[in-house]
This record gives sequence, structure tokens and C-alpha cells, in this order.
Amino acid sequence: MTIRYEDIGQRLRAFRLGSGLSAEEIASRIGVSRTAVYRLEKGEVVKIETLLSLAQLFGVSLPTLLGVEMEYISSAVTYFERLRQLEAQAERIVTLAGPISFLLSSPSFKASLGELLRESISSEDPKRDEMLRNVERILEILDERKATYEAKGPAVVALISALDVERLLRAGFVGRPFLTASDIEARQRRARTEIEHFAQMAENSPMGVQIGLVTGTLPHSGFQLIRSGERKTLAITPFRLGEQPNIRRGVAMITSSDDAVAMHESIVDELWQGALKGREAASYLRLQMSNNPDLASLG
Repeated sequence: MTIRYEDIGQRLRAFRLGSGLSAEEIASRIGVSRTAVYRLEKGEVVKIETLLSLAQLFGVSLPTLLGVEMEYISSAVTYFERLRQLEAQAERIVTLAGPISFLLSSPSFKASLGELLRESISSEDPKRDEMLRNVERILEILDERKATYEAKGPAVVALISALDVERLLRAGFVGRPFLTASDIEARQRRARTEIEHFAQMAENSPMGVQIGLVTGTLPHSGFQLIRSGERKTLAITPFRLGEQPNIRRGVAMITSSDDAVAMHESIVDELWQGALKGREAASYLRLQMSNNPDLASLG
């Protein structure tokens, strides 16, 4: 097995961000300097004893830090940071999402995402303060993801669930139950705006972007296939940013296993063959918006 110290450093940074600990706190707990922590994150050769201490501190296995077989990630902060790192080197990204693919989302969605994520944290949650801090970290990481995508422009293939789109249009962007009727109407308007944005993208086919609308049932967990040169990485996640967001609980998985990548590529090929594309996809999305009288009246 070839050890890629730069990759280990990226994982260390991601788990540090997810832990909420500063470099100083980590350095103190494992008995090294703060400078040493930053050097490790930049890809300096790291002793196995130090890695073992870090794995214990972060509550993960040594194979996860090394990137052997599978990375298991229970923090949304850590997951989105790892995704940012992988996308920064990507030439092609295939994403299977619910109703929204974040990289292709509109500026208005990005602007309202913070409110959506904050309200998804229950007022009864004993870790509410910690989770609200995590929201701010996630938003910073997402800003970096979006900026990197717009600057580098990797090819993106987005498979979107038509069933999830229909549900989103009816419910709107809602992060918690029991909103007032006027709030729900406002959230439905946001949903219409975002779905129209994707309809326009499907219709106009921007350079490097392909959108497929899948009318059948999709897997409940989303995933991304990220290609950089000859290297392919699969990221499977329970974390959601759009309709009924989830940044609280779940275990994401990242792997470069040939078998896992090949099986998911096969799923993508099958779904893409049957997906609606181009003007056909755009017409379907607009039909869903016009079919419901309540939604049409929001226009």
C-alpha cells in the first residue's frame, strides 16, 4: 500500500474541524507543538504513534486516518470538509442527490441555506449550541466548495430525483415542523425558484454540466463519484442540505475501493440511461410546478 501523507494530512484537518478542537488543544492533548499539528495537516511524514494518538482523540480507527479501505465519518463538518478536499482536485464529479445538487444550486439557495440549517436544530437538542457552531463551520466549507467549483469548473453530472422534487415543491424548504401558513408559502416560493433554476440549467445545458431527472425510485443515501486523473473516489452520505436537511446524525463513508466505485458507476449508468434530460427534463419540472393549483397560485 502506498502511503500518501498529503491525503493523511487532509483527513487530519477534516477530523480536527469536525471535533471543534483548535490546533492548540490537539497539540496539548497528544504532546506535540501547534506548529507540528499544522505541519502534519500539510502532509509531513507522521509517526505511527502520533497517528494512533490522533485516531484515539478523534474517536476513529487508524485505517480511517490512513484511508485504507473505507473512511467512516459521523460528523457533517468532517464529511463536507473531506468532500471539499476531494472536489478541489476533481476533473469530473457525478452526484446522485435528492431534489438539489449543491454545486449547481442558485445563489438564492446558498443565501437562505444558513436559516434552513439553523432551524433544523431542535430547541430541545442538548447539543444545540454545539450544532449551531457546526452550522457556521459547514457554511464556511460550503462557500469554499462553491468557490472552488466555479473557479476550476470540473465536469458535473447531476442525477436528481423527480419524486423528491415533487415533495419539495409541496413542502417547500422546511427545516422544522409547525411553521405558519405564511412561512410555508414563502418556503414553497423558494422551492419553485430553485426548481426553475434547475429547469433552466437542464434546458440550456451549460458547458460541463449534465442534468438527469430520474423518475423512478433512487437510493435513500446520496453519493458522489469524484475522478481526479486515474483516481476515483466514492463518497456516500446521509447528510442533506436541501429539503428536510440533516447535519445532526448519520455515518458517511468514503472509499477508493475498485469494487465499490465500479458498482456505483454501474448504478449511475443505468439511471442515466433512463433519466429525462434537456428540454424533456425542463418540461417535466415545469409541469410539476403547474400541476398543483396551490403551487401555481404562488407563481
